[in-house]
Amino acid sequence: MAHPLVTQIIDLATPVAEELGLEVVGVVFHTNQSPPVLRVDIRNPEQDTGLNDCERMSRALEASLDAAQIVPDAYVLEVSSPGISRQLVTDREFISFKGFPVIISTSPPYDGQQEWTGQLIRRDETALYLNQKGRVVEIPRSLITKVQLDERR
Repeated sequence: MAHPLVTQIIDLATPVAEELGLEVVGVVFHTNQSPPVLRVDIRNPEQDTGLNDCERMSRALEASLDAAQIVPDAYVLEVSSPGISRQLVTDREFISFKGFPVIISTSPPYDGQQEWTGQLIRRDETALYLNQKGRVVEIPRSLITKVQLDERR
């Protein structure tokens, strides 16, 4: 379950990111650490997200969070790109991660399964092609709800 402050933090962070030409893709508040860690994942839609993007967002967001006083106690702010665990969305990402292990979610289930794992072969206008131990599986794009890299493998 998300921390109750996450929604307020997203509402505050989104316009800050947009002003910098960035997108907020995730916020997690780890209160089980001392001091608590507020992690904000950002993405640069124009190019690969770099350290400069994270630094700019960190400075701007820190000032906005301090001014809004949403987080009552001391905390550590971490701004980063979502990295390898993120979902694949753009054609460029599907090309870049060809051959990587992926998890595909479908809705409704396709061929009796709602989750598929295997190596990404390619994606075209109608389907996504997956290598499952040498067997090619073709999953209709219209049924795919999510494709993300499989960190478990």
